[in-house]
Amino acid sequence: MDKLRIGTAGIPASTKPRSTANAVKRLAELGLRHMEIEFVRGVRMGEETAREIRSLAEEHDISLTVHAPYYVNLNSADPEKIVASKERIIQAARAGAWAGAKSVTFHAAYYHADDPDEVFERVKLQMADMLERLADENIQIRLSPETTGGPTQFGTLEELVRLGEELPGVYPCVDFSHLFARSLGEFNSYEHFASAMELIRDRLGEGALKEQHIHLSGIEYGDKGEKRHLPLVETELKYGEVLKALVDYDVAGWLTCESPILEEDALILQGLYHELRST
Repeated sequence: MDKLRIGTAGIPASTKPRSTANAVKRLAELGLRHMEIEFVRGVRMGEETAREIRSLAEEHDISLTVHAPYYVNLNSADPEKIVASKERIIQAARAGAWAGAKSVTFHAAYYHADDPDEVFERVKLQMADMLERLADENIQIRLSPETTGGPTQFGTLEELVRLGEELPGVYPCVDFSHLFARSLGEFNSYEHFASAMELIRDRLGEGALKEQHIHLSGIEYGDKGEKRHLPLVETELKYGEVLKALVDYDVAGWLTCESPILEEDALILQGLYHELRST
């Protein structure tokens, strides 16, 4: 059995008719193993539908994660926007838990003109509050803030690993495409990708590598970081070296492909992953 379950960010393009339920079936037909439910424009899934998705996913052996809405900023100067941001994450977590998703990811905050250490403490405070709310509601899903693609955004790998150290149960969603774009192409070697796994292992424990929430696709960047996702064939990111590091460090969990050609590139990643595991 694959240690790393690979699939798409949302509904595969070849899904007919287009729905989350049919997407689960289509992924199984394609031989993919995972889907990230995209709530990026808002959470519009009720409990009944979510539980139907859960049953289908279990039937077809498709694992699920969730991406919360984009409209999140836990460092906003407006307290109401912080409250609204946390509510969006909680809504995504709640719906994801109904559907059986294991992890919910989100872009946590912007720095604005603030000191990064102060932003860290503010994000940590709000994350702690959300963890308490999830526990109070018995919502069984992991909060996994995502590494971000530009220097204006909170979310370096080091920041997110530190969050996990100080808030047990929080783990980073490692978006290798974002790390590449944020570094303006510098973070792009096997040694870089391996060092990311070593950082997580050494500071969050070996178990943190066994339930990794990962994003990977082609990406274009400019002088301000991430611009847009690209098909794998068009990217400079050494995605094969990413997969080699994941295999070498025995990483398990869920890998979401966010390519513009979702299932095509997810199948490429899965095929390469299988090749690397068999050598």
